[in-house]
Amino acid sequence: MVLASVVLLAGCTTGSRPATPAGGTATTARAATGCASQIETGSLPDWADAGFSEAAPRIPHVFGANGDIVAVLFAHPLGYKRTDGSNNKILWVSRPATASPDPTASADLTITATLDGTDTQVTQTVTGGPGPSIVDMPAAGCWHLALTWSGRTDTMDLRYAAG
Repeated sequence: MVLASVVLLAGCTTGSRPATPAGGTATTARAATGCASQIETGSLPDWADAGFSEAAPRIPHVFGANGDIVAVLFAHPLGYKRTDGSNNKILWVSRPATASPDPTASADLTITATLDGTDTQVTQTVTGGPGPSIVDMPAAGCWHLALTWSGRTDTMDLRYAAG
C-alpha cells in the first residue's frame, strides 16, 4: 500500500493545464502545479450513494473542485497499462442541479484531460451524462480533468500509476 502511494505521488510533481487539440501528443515541460484532488475513503454523500446496497458505502472517491460531481473509483489505484486484467472503472455521479439544465447543452459528460507537465491532452465522452465508465489515460502521472455535462462544469485531478 505504501509503495502504491509513493508511485502515485511521484507521477504528480510538475506541470500546468495547457490547451491543445484533443489527442495532442506534444510533451513540452510546464511550470509545476501539483495534483490537488484528494482521494476520499469515507462514506459517499447521500446525493451520490443511490443504487448501492450499503446505506453509506465506503469506497474511494474524488470530488470535483466545485463539489458538483464525484468520481467513484472502482479501480484504485487507477493505472496506466493495467497488468492485472482489471479496468479503470469510474462511476461519475453528479450532484442534483439547483437550476434547470441548459436545454441546448449536451447531456454527455465530456472529460478533457491534460497530463501534468506536458501538452498531452485527451478527450473522452461518457454518453448520456455522468454514469459508469472506463477512463484510461495514455501515460502515468497526474491528469487535470475539465468536466462538462448538461451546461455544468467542474474540474478534478486524478493520478494514474505506472503498471
